[in-house]
Amino acid sequence: MKQFTRYAMHRKRLRIPLFAALCLALSSCVGMVVGAAVDTTIEVAKVPFKVAGAVVDLAVPDDDDDE
Repeated sequence: MKQFTRYAMHRKRLRIPLFAALCLALSSCVGMVVGAAVDTTIEVAKVPFKVAGAVVDLAVPDDDDDE
């Protein structure tokens, strides 16, 4: 019976550091996923402005005076 209580004590001691390590590992994964989602959202938001700029460049002639 003593051996079982020793094992239970060791498990309790290891539980907090393992939980802390797991939290740190998961937070970095979540940060990476959120960062990728934000980067994708920014790129998707830029596309209409790039398209509009290209349309304006085609519609408005250049006023370059070549002499």
